[in-house]
Amino acid sequence: MAGDGLLSVYRASGRALAPLFSGLLHLRALRGKEDPHRRGERYGKPSLPRPAGRLVWIHAASVGETNSVLPLIARLIGAGAKVLLTTGTVTSARLAAQRLPAGALHQFVPLDIAPYVTRFLDHWRPDLVLFVESELWPTTLSLLAARGLAPVLVNGRMSVRSHRRWRQLGGLRSAIFGRLGEVLAQTDDDAARFADLGVGRVTATGNLKFDAPALVLHDRDLATLRAAIDRRPVWLAASTHPGEEDIAADVHHRLADRLPRLLTVIVPRHPERGGDIATELARQGHRVARRSLGEVPGDETDIYLADTLGELGLFYRLVPVAFLGGSLVERGGQNPIEAARLDCVILHGPKVENFKQVYAAFDATGAGIAIADAGALAAEVAGILTDPQAHQPRIEAGRRVIDQHSGALERTVAALADRMRDDHGSDR
Repeated sequence: MAGDGLLSVYRASGRALAPLFSGLLHLRALRGKEDPHRRGERYGKPSLPRPAGRLVWIHAASVGETNSVLPLIARLIGAGAKVLLTTGTVTSARLAAQRLPAGALHQFVPLDIAPYVTRFLDHWRPDLVLFVESELWPTTLSLLAARGLAPVLVNGRMSVRSHRRWRQLGGLRSAIFGRLGEVLAQTDDDAARFADLGVGRVTATGNLKFDAPALVLHDRDLATLRAAIDRRPVWLAASTHPGEEDIAADVHHRLADRLPRLLTVIVPRHPERGGDIATELARQGHRVARRSLGEVPGDETDIYLADTLGELGLFYRLVPVAFLGGSLVERGGQNPIEAARLDCVILHGPKVENFKQVYAAFDATGAGIAIADAGALAAEVAGILTDPQAHQPRIEAGRRVIDQHSGALERTVAALADRMRDDHGSDR
């Protein structure tokens, strides 16, 4: 079946399954994963008026992608555009509320179902569309094409596994990638994969995450926690996924005798799991304090469970070493640049496909250390905590990696310059 035929089947399936998606959104709202007061936005119903003038629509999946494009949003606004940012998660919406500059608006992205996307496009009428990293939705792309809009994928990322899957989709692959106006890819390898999938214009501009500012924090919170921790040895397991909290607890158990008063901080990737994690850690015999309950670690606390949103900037500043989660389970790893920017030695498992070249750059200089299991993780944590000065060169190496790989923002802005000068639709 030709690509457009497969796309028609996809669109028809979306319409048929719309009631099911409505039920799923309701369930997600009950679990805190959707904003019940803004659910209409997921059906393309606007909650804000369209601003006058040229409008750039940027879609980013969640928190990491949003952080990476905040400097780009500021540059676009500085060039005279208005910006609509859409995301798909409650956490990213909260980040947008805190950090979007004046001249930018946020909405939840509509489900990829034709009536919802049409309603969204009829209201917002974007002049330029930028998708971030790997956000490609078939129905949305086809409806944009019908309006003469070919989106640009910025900070484009394409893993070997995703490339292999897309290649198997034949005509549908062409119907999707052929509708992109351009891809500004993170690396030469990403660029080659996008070109192989049928994108006509591809440029490697670098990874915007290297140009993102340091994660924010409240100074009062940092002072409070530093006073509570005092001179205790402390390490961080950041952005953990199921199974990795148990590994962090195992590390704590292995090191408790060697490092008296050791404090382990765990920041789960999904803080709504905090109650279950705390119950399991207590069952294992650990004394746990939970940040979501307003608790601070006391002298008897073994594990501080930071089950809150948007506070990694606080905890990276508290520790000399951080294990980055999603790397000892099949999740593809989490962004290590944020930790290195705040002077943490980076420890990670082998499963870092989502950031493969970023981790390779850190590991090659010693700023990152790959570990295979709890035993290796415990050994590295112990080495850094018992002799932190010996690992200062690793921290300095991390700074150099960031400096060497910065510049993606300038290259991205330059690549978009012609499109920003296009006056099409500027009187809207």
